[in-house]
Amino acid sequence: MKRPASRRWNKLRSGWRVCLLAMVGIGLLLAGATEAAQKPVVLKPGQEIVDLAPGTSYLVDPDSSAGAEDLFRQLGSEEFQPLPNGSATFGFVDGTYWFHVRLINENPLAHRQVLVLGYVLLDEIDVYLRRADGSITHATSGDFRPFSDRAFSYREPNFIVDLADFEQADLLVRVRSKSSMQVPLTLYSQKAFFELARDSQFGVGLYYGILLALLFYNLILFLSLRDWNYFFYVLHVSGTGMALFCLNGLAFEFFWPQSPWLANVAVPMSMSLGMLCMHQFVRRFLDLRTRLPAGNRILLGFMAFHAVMFLLSMFIDYRVAILLGTASVIPGSAMMLGSCLILARRGDPAAKILLFAWSMLLVGVTAYAMVSFGLLPKVFATEYGIQLGSALEMILLSFALAYRFAELREENVRIVQSARNELEQRVGERTRELSTTLSELAVANDRLRESSLRDGLTGVYNRRYFDAAFETVLAECRASSRSLALLVADIDHFKNVNDEAGHLVGDDCLRIVARHIEQLVGQDGSVIRYGGEEFVVILPGFDKTATRGLAESIRIRLAESALPSQGESLRLTISIGGVVSMPNDHASAMELLQRADAAMYKAKKEGRNRVVMA
Repeated sequence: MKRPASRRWNKLRSGWRVCLLAMVGIGLLLAGATEAAQKPVVLKPGQEIVDLAPGTSYLVDPDSSAGAEDLFRQLGSEEFQPLPNGSATFGFVDGTYWFHVRLINENPLAHRQVLVLGYVLLDEIDVYLRRADGSITHATSGDFRPFSDRAFSYREPNFIVDLADFEQADLLVRVRSKSSMQVPLTLYSQKAFFELARDSQFGVGLYYGILLALLFYNLILFLSLRDWNYFFYVLHVSGTGMALFCLNGLAFEFFWPQSPWLANVAVPMSMSLGMLCMHQFVRRFLDLRTRLPAGNRILLGFMAFHAVMFLLSMFIDYRVAILLGTASVIPGSAMMLGSCLILARRGDPAAKILLFAWSMLLVGVTAYAMVSFGLLPKVFATEYGIQLGSALEMILLSFALAYRFAELREENVRIVQSARNELEQRVGERTRELSTTLSELAVANDRLRESSLRDGLTGVYNRRYFDAAFETVLAECRASSRSLALLVADIDHFKNVNDEAGHLVGDDCLRIVARHIEQLVGQDGSVIRYGGEEFVVILPGFDKTATRGLAESIRIRLAESALPSQGESLRLTISIGGVVSMPNDHASAMELLQRADAAMYKAKKEGRNRVVMA
C-alpha cells in the first residue's frame, strides 16, 4: 500500500521540478532579452559606420524635470526600455526623450568618432558622455540653438565622441522637440562622416541644380509664350524648393545660422507656401474652375487654409503649426490626385499628363508626412520621398511640355519642307492652291475663333468674348459720340432648379433663357453667358429709356413663359441690373461692369424679378 503513495509523491515532485525549471528558463530568457536590449555597442576595427539602434534603450521624461545625473543613476534599471521595433521614430509626442548607448572602443585607429542624429528638425539636443573615471563631457545642438553649436557645419546635428583604446563609456542623449520625434543615432569615423557630407552635398546640389534649371527653363517659356501655366509652374518649383530647403536644414545652415527662431518659423511657413503653390498650379493646369467646379472649390479651401497658416506660423506655437501643416498634406494630396483621376477618366489629356507626373510627388509627400507621424519606418525612400518624387514629377512634366513643343516644331518643319518641294515643281499651280488653302484656312480660323468665343451650352458668346470685346465696343461708341448700355442678368433661385430638378433640367433652362434673350435683343446687341446662370448684354447706342424697356421685356418674357424641359414645365424669373454710359462718361469698362453688377444685386435684395438701373 505504500508503494503507490510513494509513486504519486515522486510524480508530484517531478512535476514541481519541471515547473520550477520552466520558470527559471523563462526568467533566464527574459533576463537575456533585457541584457540583449542593453548590450553594449562594440566599435571594432574596420567599422566605419555603426548603427546604434540595436544597443539603444530609451526613457520618456513626461514633465522634462530629470537631469543627466538622475538618468545616469537609473542606467540598467527597468526604466530604460529597448527601442520599439528597433526604430527611434515616435511621431509627434510630448515630453523629453532620453536615449542610452554603452560604447566600447576596440578600434585603435578610430579614437575620434562623429555622432550624427539623422533628423534635422529636432529642437533641443544634449549629448552627455560619461567615462569610466566618472567624468562627463557635455555638448548641445538642435534648431533651437545657433548652428555654430554643432561640431561640424552639416545640416544634421552632429557631435564629436572621443574614446581611448578599449575604453568603455555611457552615451546619454537628451532630445526635446515640438516637431516629429525621430532620433536615429549613427556613429561615423571621421573619414566616413566627411564622405557622408560630401555625398550629401553632391546630392543636394544635384537636386537643386535640377530645380533651378527647370525654374529658369519654364520662366523663359512663360516670358516667351505668355502662358500662365508656366508662370504657376515656376511658382510651384520655387515653393517646393524652398519648403525642402527648410525641411532639409539647409536654410538654417546657409540663410540664418544664428537665428533659431527664424529657422523654426521658416519650416511651417515654407510648407504652407509650397502647398499653396502646388494647389494653384493644379487648379490652373487642369482648369478646375470650369471642368471640375467642386474640386476647384475644395482646393480653394485648402489654399485659404495654407494662406492663413503661412501668416499664423509666425505667431502660434511651432508644434501646432507643424501638426496642422503636416496633417493637411495627406488630404490635400489626395484631393489633387482625385481631381486628376476624375478628369483623366473623362479623357482629358492634360489630366493624364499631370496624373502620371504628379503621382510621383504625391507619393513622396504622403510618405514624408506618414514618417513624421510614425506611420511608416524611416528609410531612404520615405525620408527623401519628397526630393525623389518632386524631381521625377518636375522632370516628367517638363519633358511632356517639351515633347509637345517638339511635335509642333517638327510638324511646322514638315509642312514648310513639303511646301518648298511642291513650289519648286509647279510654282504657278501651287501658288493658286496655296492661295486657296490660305483662304480656306482663314475661313476656318474665323470659324474656330468664333467657336472659341461661344458658350458650348447655350450658343451665346462666352466670357472670353466679353473680356476681349467690351472695351473695344466702349471705345468705338465714345469715338462716335454714341451711348453704350450694359445689362447684367441673373436667373433667380437657379440653384434650386439644379438641386431639385437636376443639372440636365438646369442646362435646358439656361439654353431656353439664352434663346429668349437673343430673340429680344436681336441684332441690336451682343448676348454673353458670363458664368453659371449670369448673362451680360452689350447694347451700343441704347439710352436709358430704351435700355430699361428692353430689360423689362426680357424680365416679363421669362416671368410669363413656361419653360419646357425633360417633360416638366418650369417658370423662372430673372433679376436685371443696367447701366448706360454716355459719350462724355469717362468710367472704365470694369467700372461700368461693377455698376451694372451692383444694380443687379440690388434687384436681388429688393425681391428679385425686377430691373434696377444704376
